[in-house]
Amino acid sequence: MPPRSPLLLAGLLASAGIAHFATPRKFDELVPRALPGSPRTWTYASGVAELALAAGIAVPATRAPAAKAAAAFFVGVFPANVKMAVDWRHRPARQRTASLARLPLQVPLVLWARGVARTAKGQS
Repeated sequence: MPPRSPLLLAGLLASAGIAHFATPRKFDELVPRALPGSPRTWTYASGVAELALAAGIAVPATRAPAAKAAAAFFVGVFPANVKMAVDWRHRPARQRTASLARLPLQVPLVLWARGVARTAKGQS
């Protein structure tokens, strides 16, 4: 795993976390209605989680557990990506394609986070 890989993953998570606060409405639409509470609460909670994961991955001492948690997080948000793909099935081709492309993207994200966790363990 390249040495900058953990920081790139942290940057990706931090950017996503910030986006949840900067433009929450677009994330609210992705929250599965089966979840209790308001979509905005889930949007902010996931933004906080992404920021916390980013911070944990950025710090070598907490990198391994934070990266494992990030892998689990990427699996956990998959239902929101499925909801987006279903909800966007009648949108213009570009948006529909983007929503479908997010589905397989979760796999490399999970593998990336797991790789960061394994590499961090080897460095401790």
